[in-house]
Amino acid sequence: MKVKEKMAVASISKTLTKLGGGSSFLLSHRAPPRLYSSSAAAALSSAPQLSSSSQDQENVRKGSAPSSTWSKWLLFLPGAISFGLGTWQIFRRQDKIKMLEYRQNRLQMDPLRLNITSPLTEDLKSLEFRRVICQGVFDEQRSIYVGPRSRSISGVTENGYYVITPLMPIPNNPQSVKSPVLVNRGWVPRSWRDKSSEVSRDSEQPLNLAPSVQQSQQSSWWWFWLKKPNIVEDDVPSIASVEVVGVVRGSEKPSIFVPANDPSSCQWFYVDVPAIACACGLSENTVYIEDTNENVNPSNPYPLPKDVSTLLRSSVMPQDHLNYTLTWYSLSAAVTFMAFKRLRPKKSRR
Repeated sequence: MKVKEKMAVASISKTLTKLGGGSSFLLSHRAPPRLYSSSAAAALSSAPQLSSSSQDQENVRKGSAPSSTWSKWLLFLPGAISFGLGTWQIFRRQDKIKMLEYRQNRLQMDPLRLNITSPLTEDLKSLEFRRVICQGVFDEQRSIYVGPRSRSISGVTENGYYVITPLMPIPNNPQSVKSPVLVNRGWVPRSWRDKSSEVSRDSEQPLNLAPSVQQSQQSSWWWFWLKKPNIVEDDVPSIASVEVVGVVRGSEKPSIFVPANDPSSCQWFYVDVPAIACACGLSENTVYIEDTNENVNPSNPYPLPKDVSTLLRSSVMPQDHLNYTLTWYSLSAAVTFMAFKRLRPKKSRR
């Protein structure tokens, strides 16, 4: 019996030992849940950080949305500017047509005889592009040369100048001008300017001539007491009066590439009526006309007057404005098409 009891106790102890080992095994395998709980806690703690970073990204996207919209609109800016310039050329073309029509209507009026005193500045503006008839005498010594100005003769370009000479009044002549007038007599070659000093000396004539008194000498001395001295008027040399048919004009508007005038050295690059009048010793509101006389002497063609048709021309004609309009509109259409092409979403290829 004792042996059986001992065997039973041994078997029970073995069973308990096995059970104790299993419990320790179970207890030892409870650690992973602890590890899982710690990783879960770390994940839960990092979840607010991920949510905050996602919110920041959304805020950045919302902030960059207006800038991307503005960048899209900037792509259409060159096209809008080109369209505006084309429209501006249309308005300029209309203004140019009105200006040329105004000049043509003024030139078709009957010429006025300019035998009045020097008009005011307001009257000068009202007389611009009106044909006038002036009679007087040219003062060659005070001629002004404006240039150089090129001119094509038989396909050959030659440089020259415009010669501007004061037209002086003739005493006791009702048809003459009452005050000096500046006359642009036309184009002359460069050599003509070099010889102008000699020509002016040869053609110089006095403007104010008074009759001279000459006493007749008698052969006998007693005739001196009996007769009064005879007053003999010498023949007054005739003054060569000139009749000029021209158009009243104003000062030129030089471009930025034209140098400034230098009156001290007699360098005139463009027509400045008040400055030229002062250089000639005349008043600033002196009338300035351009000779348009078509009756040119073939033996002496210079100075060559201006053609009336040149007054109806401009550096930029209405047809040029139309060409500029088409150019700007074409450029606007091309740039706008490129902007649409750039913003158009690309189709995904399957």
